[in-house]
Amino acid sequence: QVQLVESGGGLVQPGGSLRLSCAASESMFSVYTMGWYRQAPGKQRDFVARTTSSGRTNVVDSVKDRFTISRDNAKNTVYLQMNSLTPEDTAVYYCRADWGVRIFWGQGTQVTVSS
Repeated sequence: QVQLVESGGGLVQPGGSLRLSCAASESMFSVYTMGWYRQAPGKQRDFVARTTSSGRTNVVDSVKDRFTISRDNAKNTVYLQMNSLTPEDTAVYYCRADWGVRIFWGQGTQVTVSS
């Protein structure tokens, strides 16, 4: 069982920035594809970004000019840097770890963009 703990969420004004972190308990962290998803109130959980074990990344088109995903395998941590935030980015952000059939989710961290 991999434990994922997200942090870094909170309330931010439009145009602001946040960096989310997701720390994993797994010593084999480097082999996992790590991803970020988000779920706005009343909506489904949507893919935001992922980084593979080889370091390849992809970010959903709607935020790719503002969000960046990165990982630090030495710290078993994946990050999501979010810039130029808008109210439409308000959601619970979830971290996900994938390795074959092994899929794990974090508990989520709330991001609220509001003036």
